[in-house]
Amino acid sequence: MSGTSGSVSAAAPNDAEYEILCDNNGAFVRRYTLTAGGALSTTDTTLDGVTPYVPVGTVVRCGVTTANPLIDSTVQRQPGAGIVTIPAGARSVTVVVFTGSPTVAIGGGTAVALPAGTALTWSVDQGGDTGESLQDAFVFTGIAGQDFIVTSTREI
Repeated sequence: MSGTSGSVSAAAPNDAEYEILCDNNGAFVRRYTLTAGGALSTTDTTLDGVTPYVPVGTVVRCGVTTANPLIDSTVQRQPGAGIVTIPAGARSVTVVVFTGSPTVAIGGGTAVALPAGTALTWSVDQGGDTGESLQDAFVFTGIAGQDFIVTSTREI
């Protein structure tokens, strides 16, 4: 299946996932475990991963203060000559090249050719008032005979 990608996984008994969360006292680790009986259990520890911890106040993802930020999305297909600019501050930028080898320059750096079939994404995990964003602008440039699409998201 050309042009597709993905992954499939199934949780196994005693499979554990970890997440660093914050409460009124700061950061701690929460371990999620799927038991052999199929039940999900959680265990909270200090950052050492061993010492038990009892959360105080509201538990949130660290650094995220906006529960539901507004997200603006853009999509631009560029068949032939033209420039697509994504200003600094985006939450994600994706480019897919259909034909030719358009270029990308990141943060004013040297332009790099992206061959046909290339699919790249730059993104951050956390948004919100004190969250992350991509600090560089992206400039995609195409010439006649090239075809690519650029998508982006940013908080508004």
